Amino acid sequence: MMKYPMKIVKQPGNIYIQLAKRNLERRVVRTILAAIGIIIGVFAISSMGILGNCLKVSVSNSFEDYNNEIVVYPAGGETSITENQVEQLDKISGIESVLPIYSSGTKIEYKDKSMYGAVYGVENEDLTSLVEIDNGKMLKSSSTGCVIGQELANFLDIKVGGKITLEDTKLKVTGILKKRGMSPDVSVDNSIFVNPEVYNKLFTDNNNEYDFVIVKAKNVDNVDGVENSVKKMLNKKDDKVFLSSVKNMLSGVEDALRYVSLFLMGIGSISLVVASVSILNIMLMSVTERTKEIGIMKAVGASKKDIMKMFVLESLILGIIASFIGGILSLGVVFVITDLILKDVSSLFDRGVFLYVVGSIGFGIITSLTGGVYPALKASKMKPIDSLKYQ
Repeated sequence: MMKYPMKIVKQPGNIYIQLAKRNLERRVVRTILAAIGIIIGVFAISSMGILGNCLKVSVSNSFEDYNNEIVVYPAGGETSITENQVEQLDKISGIESVLPIYSSGTKIEYKDKSMYGAVYGVENEDLTSLVEIDNGKMLKSSSTGCVIGQELANFLDIKVGGKITLEDTKLKVTGILKKRGMSPDVSVDNSIFVNPEVYNKLFTDNNNEYDFVIVKAKNVDNVDGVENSVKKMLNKKDDKVFLSSVKNMLSGVEDALRYVSLFLMGIGSISLVVASVSILNIMLMSVTERTKEIGIMKAVGASKKDIMKMFVLESLILGIIASFIGGILSLGVVFVITDLILKDVSSLFDRGVFLYVVGSIGFGIITSLTGGVYPALKASKMKPIDSLKYQ
């Protein structure tokens, strides 16, 4: 009579998945502890990446209106930008506008309150391209008054029509500007803007020379070309000026934020490595506890591949469930943090956020799977006789 090797009878559905789920449910506490490690790791990596991406998008959006600007400052050893240099800038092709600006800092007084702030001297037509009025009126060419930033107005409790004191001179506030926040050219919210004639009367030692010039290129893509033209024009023999383009500055900020995000994600990945070791330990314990069960399965016809598949599926199911929980949690927490800090959650809809979440979930699953490979190999190599004798 011929004997045929026994085969495992296939049950409806995938029997290996059913066995893997059963084995995870048998040690609920152990499974939950392993899952928590994966959840924390995926959450840390995903949230750090998302936060970094949201900050980068927020900064990019904040500076978007200034991408065509180049700020020209006096170089080391120089004290100002001359009228002649401004005239030379006007001759360069590709430039939309040249905005020469006087700038200084001084004590600002109103009634019994005072603070230090910036004072800018700007031509009326140039000022309208830099700032917007929130309350009151913009300066006229012949105005002897001033317009002030919103935070300065709030701090000193100044209303339109009030008179502030600068350098022992009283100036009437004709308007309060819209809040602008961080900007790369002029500081608006805590500053005062006056006509150049008024500025030169307040600060008599500036010799009618400018502190810096804002150059606006006609096209954002031509910023580098305009920057090179300015350098050739003004720095022929010696360095008379140095330039700061908002486009390049923004690129540097984005690079810095990306490196910080990668560093924080690297720290977060350590917790996933720890979780992988935890899974390895749990699966090895599971192999030891189920030695006799493995022997019986092999005795009735289960192959090495069958045994290995069962154990790998355990770590895979654990990794998938825990990784998705970690990814979803990171989105929820970052949504709250972004809303509280940036007051704008639109950056969460950036494509980079999706990539960070998917990447962290994928990394969590791979890490979990890695932790289950060695125990699966060990279980698959067990000999049926030795396994059945195990006590």
